[in-house]
Amino acid sequence: MPLTVDEKSLKHGVLSLVVTLVEVIQEALERQALRRINGGDLTLEESERLADALLELDEAMDQIKDDHGITSSVADLHRGLDEVVDDVVDKLVNPRRWAEEAGA
Repeated sequence: MPLTVDEKSLKHGVLSLVVTLVEVIQEALERQALRRINGGDLTLEESERLADALLELDEAMDQIKDDHGITSSVADLHRGLDEVVDDVVDKLVNPRRWAEEAGA
């Protein structure tokens, strides 16, 4: 039985995944930037450059999503990833829950 792949859907899905992963990384970078700024590790000029770079990245990501019509699919995928991460973190923080779900 031959495998049929809709090239447009495949590209749409892969691009949505890549953009979502970049957004997750971007969020981590933003949290780290705030820690460094609040910790006084950066000069005012460095803080401004970092803020400008993160803003440019955010605008570029929005443009990519708009250009390719993937805004809603990225949001859905991002939401799904957030739920998975929340669940994993909850299990790490509450190992008893993990054991209960595993049937131990």
